[in-house]
Amino acid sequence: MQTVIETDAYLSDAKRAGLSEQERMSIVECLAKDPQAGDEIQGTGGARKVRFAGKGKGKRGGYRVITFFSGTDIPVFLLNVFAKNERVDLTQVERNEFKATLGALAAAYRRKRAQ
Repeated sequence: MQTVIETDAYLSDAKRAGLSEQERMSIVECLAKDPQAGDEIQGTGGARKVRFAGKGKGKRGGYRVITFFSGTDIPVFLLNVFAKNERVDLTQVERNEFKATLGALAAAYRRKRAQ
């Protein structure tokens, strides 16, 4: 099982989207078992979009979780979450921001572990 880190941005989004503690833990557990779940989002430097069912909504009406996993030596980072009815995808600006920062995130984590 892979370690999973819920970033501050993710936790803020989860609260705003109305995810319960049980739903959050279910997402963490699923991604710990399958860190490469979902589809890679083009133009982001490796971010993935994973669909999760919301309580009583099914996957189509549920949540979209944006994750980043760059190898077994670093955790899965949960970056953002949004309800499908809130939005469908990332904007080009968001994709560009991820592309500019995700490689640095992985490198910084690896450097920190090496110390």
